[in-house]
Amino acid sequence: MGIMEIIGIAGSVSLLSGWRLYLCVFATGLAMRLNALPVPEHLASLGVLENPWVMGIAAFGALAEFFADKVMWLDSAWDTVHTLVRPVGGALLALAIVDPSDPAMQVIAFLLGGGASFLAHGGKASARAVVNTSPEPVSNAVVSSAEDIATVGLLWAAYEYPVIAAGIALLLLVLVVGLLMLARKVIKRLFFGAPRPRG
Repeated sequence: MGIMEIIGIAGSVSLLSGWRLYLCVFATGLAMRLNALPVPEHLASLGVLENPWVMGIAAFGALAEFFADKVMWLDSAWDTVHTLVRPVGGALLALAIVDPSDPAMQVIAFLLGGGASFLAHGGKASARAVVNTSPEPVSNAVVSSAEDIATVGLLWAAYEYPVIAAGIALLLLVLVVGLLMLARKVIKRLFFGAPRPRG
């Protein structure tokens, strides 16, 4: 596995952890346990994810997040609590993916993984805050379900096709930045009103 593939997988998993950390941990551990995800020797540290205790806690967290994320305003409270948890989790997952014999690469992976996860978390939390301003609860459940499906699908694609994982990470990054910009615009309009025309 080349350096670009490793960076791509680490970037994709970190960004997805900013959306659904527990689901990423559980899905990766399950795929490894079922031998659907062959792990190269230098990524043996990921083996901890298939530990029954780790998988059990991740499954409980994923289930709790699944339901909490469908309830208006409870999802924002859940996101607030996880503002620290998701970036640290994303950084640790990125760290586990790189070669432990290369300390420089480990530091880079930890910093970039944490940053990517924090950015994705910020985009998700901002977008959900905007959705919560909608008076009906259906949009909240629809957006949350779309995030669930996208996380599983993109996680599978990142591990199944490591060559295009970097492209997946880049696509996610563009999406997150777009969500942040959209949320900023909507929140500004909600709280400060429409801009007045000049002249």
